[in-house]
Amino acid sequence: MPAADATPQQALRTFYHAHHTWLVNWLKRRLGCVHHANDLAHDTFLKLVAKPSTLTHIQEPRAFLSTVAHGLMVDQFRKSALEQAYLDAIRHLPVSLAPSPEDHLAMLEILLQIDLLFRGLKPNVRNAFLLSKLEGLTYPEIAMRLGISLRTVETYMAEALRHLLTVPRA
Repeated sequence: MPAADATPQQALRTFYHAHHTWLVNWLKRRLGCVHHANDLAHDTFLKLVAKPSTLTHIQEPRAFLSTVAHGLMVDQFRKSALEQAYLDAIRHLPVSLAPSPEDHLAMLEILLQIDLLFRGLKPNVRNAFLLSKLEGLTYPEIAMRLGISLRTVETYMAEALRHLLTVPRA
């Protein structure tokens, strides 16, 4: 741990030098690519730069860093999967209907925001909500489609709305 009288910048510099190589190697073993490992290590330390006071509370640096890096890896995999699904969906569009690069980027940003909104919802809750809002099904139709009771649909919808109201906005 850095000295108690060190400035936040000095403490961060010391922490970085003590753990950066270990984190890159840890990430490289998981990702199989030193370039991606370096990028994610950089992003991990940026989390500390954004909130340097966190350093004073870290008891197990490697456990902390691996937890933050793992979360960033999951986010990156999720983003890549979402982008691939979008590319698969538009692959067969006629050229005249294909999105421009600007529209493509805007759509990916929207999809990532939607993904963030629904993250943390149980699949059944998310499915009931989407059936209602995207397909316009009534609660009885949702109950029949999902093989659940009307009361369960009502509970799922209330849970989805509570969740969506509490998700922090970017």
